[in-house]
Amino acid sequence: MDKGIREGKMVLCGANAYEQKYYFNEKFAGIPDSIKEELHIICVLFTQEVGGIFTIEFEEDGRVSMRTEYADDDYLYDEIGSGLLVGEVRRKRQEMFESLSLYYRVFILHRDVNELLEEGEDRTEI
Repeated sequence: MDKGIREGKMVLCGANAYEQKYYFNEKFAGIPDSIKEELHIICVLFTQEVGGIFTIEFEEDGRVSMRTEYADDDYLYDEIGSGLLVGEVRRKRQEMFESLSLYYRVFILHRDVNELLEEGEDRTEI
């Protein structure tokens, strides 16, 4: 099984507070360095604040999702703080996640960029 694929989802990056490690999936080497650095900071700060393991993943349809998990014996993991922080990251980085989703759909799923941009315009109309 490919290290970057889990349950039909493709892991973009993640951090592990237990092993104090950061992972970035090299399939996404084409992402600009400034975005890679921002992802690194998000993941590491997240695990420093609440503990556990934090990953940013792509769903099968290209949507970006965030996942947290923790060891059964980790009594210091802040489950409530984790949920709040995921919401905060999603709000503050919404534009970046939308761009990453577009990147994934075009370069990994090989969808037509013009078609995707038209879909996005249709969604924003009232």
